Amino acid sequence: MIHSMTGYGKAEVSIEKANVIIEIKSLNSKQIDINVKMSSLYRDKEINLRSAVAEKLKRGKIELSIWRESSEVNTKYKVNTEMVKEYHKQILKLKKELGLKSNLLHLFYKRDITPTLLKLPDVFVKGETKVDKNDWEDIEKGIDTAINKLIQFRLDEGKKLEEDIKLRIKKLRNLLTQLEPFSKQRIEEKKKKLIKKIEQIDLKSIDENRFEQELIYYLEKQDITEEQVRLDTHLGYFLET
Repeated sequence: MIHSMTGYGKAEVSIEKANVIIEIKSLNSKQIDINVKMSSLYRDKEINLRSAVAEKLKRGKIELSIWRESSEVNTKYKVNTEMVKEYHKQILKLKKELGLKSNLLHLFYKRDITPTLLKLPDVFVKGETKVDKNDWEDIEKGIDTAINKLIQFRLDEGKKLEEDIKLRIKKLRNLLTQLEPFSKQRIEEKKKKLIKKIEQIDLKSIDENRFEQELIYYLEKQDITEEQVRLDTHLGYFLET
């Protein structure tokens, strides 16, 4: 069965609080070349993932993408309250050290500086998301589904390639059969032209044995029977393989 080198597969997996989209595609390559794009949550799975993909697909330039779309309304980022308090404390201390007048200090206290504080570094921290074992098992099933779709894509395209190759081989064999009478006719025409030229040569000044050898060699080179047989053999072997 012929497999095409190009293909595409996609699968979607719904897990708790997220939706995972898996896409895999392949292009022509003599060796296996795998590029994986996925969330940092699953980076520890990458080595085993590469091995599994290489075992199933064997060859090709493979690009595997795993995207996680969170279905949670709440943001993953949280306010680092301790950091905000520390910023506020330092700002008040700085104001006092600068010796601000009481009326200016009163205005400072009265003013809402929360928007300013929230713009300072490290105020927002990303909450940790842990990968559930059962979730990854579902994702692995999704990856298998995407790979199987890609393999089926390769098979379907491979069937079309096989049909096209067989059709071309059939045409070549037909042409090879049609070539036979032209090949024999060509040799006869070559012989006639050669005889005319020989008649114009003064054979007394030529080594007859050497001349005869050269003629035989020349006529043999004009015969394409060997090439015809070889081509037919190659076509048959191609179909057999």
